[in-house]
Formats: sequence, structure tokens, C-alpha cells
Amino acid sequence: MSGVVEAKLAELGLTLPEVVPPLATYQPAVRSGAYVYTAGQLPMVRGSLQVTGKVGAEVSPEQAKELAATCALNALAAVKSVVGDLDKIARVVKVVGFIASAPDFTGQPGVLNGASELLGAVLGDRGVHARSAVGVMVLPLDAPVEIEIQVELLPS
Repeated sequence: MSGVVEAKLAELGLTLPEVVPPLATYQPAVRSGAYVYTAGQLPMVRGSLQVTGKVGAEVSPEQAKELAATCALNALAAVKSVVGDLDKIARVVKVVGFIASAPDFTGQPGVLNGASELLGAVLGDRGVHARSAVGVMVLPLDAPVEIEIQVELLPS
């Protein structure tokens, strides 16, 4: 373990997972200048989805909120894979959440709060961000939630 951010993860009872291998031809995260952009992160735990389906049908909003937090944890792992140390994060700039939604489900912002709350708990003020919560028909592997983040890094 290294750094303040990972110590905070441990304090919260969380472990940074291994980076989820790409499902297609892309990188889990890329750095461009002072920014790191993650690919969409699914709520994978030890290489598999624990839950599939649509939020508001097979998946409850509460379950989906927890899955969004798992996605955010996977996104932090992707960032670390590029920069080596999460303490290099100046701030989370943007979070985009895609929520596979039943036709009448309109609680996407509440689901995405799972990711936002995790980032805030782990990074404090550096975790405060702009965001978009988007309802979609279907996601890869029938995942209920997919999250991508953009972070700005501290000057080197």
C-alpha cells in the first residue's frame, strides 16, 4: 500500500482491486497531459459481474447504487494503473454514469450517487466533481451500471 488515498481506502474497509482487463480493443485508462480518462468501468468483482439486469426491474436502485460504488473503485484502480499513485490526483473533474434502466425508471441520479459518495469519502474535496447520469437500454454483459471518470493530476 502506498499513500494517503490508499490509507483512506483501507480505513473505509475497501481494497483497491486489480484493474479489470479490457473487454474489447481499448485501454482501461489513458493519460493526456495533466488528465487521466478511464474507459467505462463495470461493477466487476474478481473478474465477474455479481448482478445483471435493468435497474428498476431485476436490480433495485439500492443494489445499483452499491454497484456504482464498485465501478468507481474499479475506475480508481484504472487511474492508478496509469499514474502509479492515487495521491497524484488533484481532483476528480467529471463522472459519467450509464444506468441500464427499466422503461419507467427515472432514478439515475440516485444510482450515480454511489460513485459520487465513494469518491468523496476516499478523496475528500478532491473527489467533488461535475457529472452526468444517463439512462440507457442495455450495457455490456447486461451490466446494470457503467461509470467513467476524468481526473486532473497534480503538477509533476
